[in-house]
Amino acid sequence: MVEKRDYFAQKYAIMQAAGERKRAEENGKRCLKLLHIISHTDLDGVTAAALAHRSRYEVSEAAAPIRVSLTGYGDVDNMILETLRGRDEPLVLDLSPQYQATVDEVDKTVFEQPFLFDHHESTFQHYANRPWIRVDTGFCGAMVYWNWLHGGGADERTLARVEPLREMVRIANDRDLWLNEDPDGRLWGAMVTLCGEWGTFARLIANPDAAFSRPEREAVEAFVARQEERFKRAADSLIRDRIPGSDGSGDLVFLGDGKLEFGDTSDFCGMILDRPAEPSKAPAMVALAYKKPAGGWAVSLRSRNGLAGRVVSLLKDGRKIRGGGHGDAAALYFPHHYTEDGIRESILAALSMEGERKADAGVTLGDLFGSLKGTL
Repeated sequence: MVEKRDYFAQKYAIMQAAGERKRAEENGKRCLKLLHIISHTDLDGVTAAALAHRSRYEVSEAAAPIRVSLTGYGDVDNMILETLRGRDEPLVLDLSPQYQATVDEVDKTVFEQPFLFDHHESTFQHYANRPWIRVDTGFCGAMVYWNWLHGGGADERTLARVEPLREMVRIANDRDLWLNEDPDGRLWGAMVTLCGEWGTFARLIANPDAAFSRPEREAVEAFVARQEERFKRAADSLIRDRIPGSDGSGDLVFLGDGKLEFGDTSDFCGMILDRPAEPSKAPAMVALAYKKPAGGWAVSLRSRNGLAGRVVSLLKDGRKIRGGGHGDAAALYFPHHYTEDGIRESILAALSMEGERKADAGVTLGDLFGSLKGTL
């Protein structure tokens, strides 16, 4: 009987040891999960990526590698799915999925905390109620993540590590939301154009201080001066269309490919919308078309009163025409077979539909009964 008890005790001990080894292996696998930071290529996205990297990387012997991808709306879905299927950890900033299939896949995964931080109106409308996302349209993407960290998402050591980026996050917020309260916002936008998103990311990793060195400031100020000259030439190529069915309160201003350089969009549109030669002729919306190297079209939209976002909602179908953004700064992506005239006409048609919708929404019950009075 004693031998039998010893046998079962040994068997139990072997099984327990095997279970502990398996748990250790699983824990090891979890520890080896690679963090994949996926962020946008503009100043907001680059700042958000630097903030995320600083929040998760601590210089020590135990420091784990971090993968960083700076990309656009065309690739974000594939990157999220690739990361999840590889059982790695995604951290997505200033971007969101463009396809419902991606969202459905993400919904099947259990996350201990949110992994996607965005601020675009289109993201808020579609995904704001999900536990894996934090959306706040009142701030830029970097500030949304910063606020989450300081709202309980990080410990004191992490907050101390990200503190040097505080001023940079504030400038990115000023720039991305068109607050224009800090002139250095435009200069940092120029830095992204001059050095590229990766050059700017490397600068913020090496030196998170938002203050420019003297050579940096001289370079970006010279770029802005050249940019103003480009703006003057581009203004002569604008196509202005009256929005069909409008009451004359605003037009569409369209600029085709080849007139501006990458990084010019926000400042050029700001000039057209906020500093027109004749203030009474400020347009309702500005659309800038860029021919992508792969052959498709990227169209940047800027407006006031949320018109750009509503146009994107009307035109994007998730298959041929994609798009995203927030109320007054959004983008559409058209297939290669579209022409500039076709793109312009599509946007005008959407603006006309939006005008009709607003007109219908303004009709009251009193108006309807008044129109029926003579027929009763």
